[in-house]
Amino acid sequence: MFKKMLIMFGIVGVFFSGCGKKEISEKEKGLKIGLVAPMTGGAATYGVSTKNGAMMAIEMINNEGGISINGVNQKIECMCEDDEGRPESAANAYRKLIDQDKVVAIIGTVMSKCSLAGAPIAQSAGVVMISPTSTNPQVTLVGDYIFRACFIDPFQGTVMANFAYNTLAKRKASVLFDNGNDYNKGLAEFFKAQFEKSGGKIVAYEAFTDEDKTQDFTPQLTKIKAASPDVLFLPNYYSSVALVAKQAKTMGIEIPLLGGDGWDSPELVNLGGKAVEDGYFSTHFSKDSPDQEIQKFVKGYQTKYGCAPDALAALGYDATLILIDALKRAQTTDKNAIRDALAQTKDLQVLSGKITFDENRNPVKSAVILKIEEGKPIYHSTITP
Repeated sequence: MFKKMLIMFGIVGVFFSGCGKKEISEKEKGLKIGLVAPMTGGAATYGVSTKNGAMMAIEMINNEGGISINGVNQKIECMCEDDEGRPESAANAYRKLIDQDKVVAIIGTVMSKCSLAGAPIAQSAGVVMISPTSTNPQVTLVGDYIFRACFIDPFQGTVMANFAYNTLAKRKASVLFDNGNDYNKGLAEFFKAQFEKSGGKIVAYEAFTDEDKTQDFTPQLTKIKAASPDVLFLPNYYSSVALVAKQAKTMGIEIPLLGGDGWDSPELVNLGGKAVEDGYFSTHFSKDSPDQEIQKFVKGYQTKYGCAPDALAALGYDATLILIDALKRAQTTDKNAIRDALAQTKDLQVLSGKITFDENRNPVKSAVILKIEEGKPIYHSTITP
């Protein structure tokens, strides 16, 4: 089905630019959707990639005339809001999009802590939201208007624990995580549970608070080094991972580093350099996949933005196409109809997998493991549920 959509929409060389700007005439406007992502702050690369991917999907639809709603073709107008990677800003962004901009649905947001702040507002207003990348399982449990395009942390944490135990044959693991972040804390817990279930031992389980502010990890790394682990799991975002990796290397901790999709940013290698070399992380998408549709997307993205897409870009694109597919089937802007159409999504092939939502509005899909080699994330393997 996704291939048909791509053929119909076509990845064209001329795109509209921006989000929420007046690139289309007033007569063509009519279908407003919101997008919330961290455009500034420590996770800004996530937001930029997500917005880029979402805009590619929206612009393809608009270039083909928009979506038919109640028998009338309408182009999509995207209203973007920056949540700065902060829950309070995310809540304000959701209120603005719903109360002032009157959007029919929201794509966002990126970080789980921010989605958990915005989801109750969307649920209360009866406005559908689909997060491209928030993997904490609690996000969609907020209510039946809340969806996501990505796999969830229990799967991701389990995948990396199994990878450490079975593929890398490690038996003594250490974990260092931000206990003030729902994403980091959840991944750490799921990794620990699965690694111990497999027969491994967690010899050090260390925490810090607020990775946006923490700069010195020496106390935690000292304890980790003393425990003599053979692998270190860092379920954190790329900026703190780079700092931890550099400090660990300086302290003589020479063991494989593992992580989750929070590593997936071009800035990881720029910041971490050789300290993150040979590290492995789970994510949702590999630009190196030979799949024809993925390569079309990669080529279109590189043409437009001058760089290769990461998983955030792919999931921003996917979340938007999942929403658009539901809008096309609903043929209305009625909130309940949009929600029902989304819930009925079945076997929709998108870049990151085939989408069918479970009872909690989570897609069941595969994870990709990438390895950092010579300063680049290289495809290693795909893990199915």
